[in-house]
Amino acid sequence: MNKHRVVLIEDETVFRELMTLAFSQMPKVTVVGDFLDGKEGLDACLREKPDLLVVDLFLPSMHGLDVAREVRSKLPGTRILVLTSHAEERLPAQLVELGVHGFVAKTEPLKVVLEAVEKVLAGGMFFSSSTPVKPALSPLPAVPPTPLKNPLTPRELEVAVGVASGLSSKELASKLNLSVRTVEKHRANIMDKVEVREVASLVRWCVQQGLIKV
Repeated sequence: MNKHRVVLIEDETVFRELMTLAFSQMPKVTVVGDFLDGKEGLDACLREKPDLLVVDLFLPSMHGLDVAREVRSKLPGTRILVLTSHAEERLPAQLVELGVHGFVAKTEPLKVVLEAVEKVLAGGMFFSSSTPVKPALSPLPAVPPTPLKNPLTPRELEVAVGVASGLSSKELASKLNLSVRTVEKHRANIMDKVEVREVASLVRWCVQQGLIKV
């Protein structure tokens, strides 16, 4: 069975790893490259000629809209899905004008993102029904169902949920009124206590504990 080839350009490491993991589990999709830099991602697209480009807007070295514009111009057969956490009311209209095939906010549930990928690859269009607003962190249970040797503090639980939900350290620092350095320290402590080494495993743990829903 021929699989649809996908290139992902996303500068938030947590979100990129989560998306790459999710896409790799789709039976008709294969990720041929994931990049954090806009220019590097564009070069990979022109080289690989993927069936689908999934791209964030605010990227190092090159804005996502410029990446999309170049891909539409040089690879008319490649379909484009935009992911962003910085949605504005005029953005969907801009994307339609540009010829993008879909738009999903990062605050949408994972199943919505995967649905968008499937619909766009099938030749359809998919746009979020309204301009999203990043919600507050999900309510946390008082005690995790499976106790750890060294339980997470309430603040560490908040950070764990934020990381597993795809927030960057900078976004978490702003939301929790902490410094980025403090958030990074909490992340390291969480990984040690939960005994995981990568974000995908932390996501699975948070799901198992009922801290987030996928």
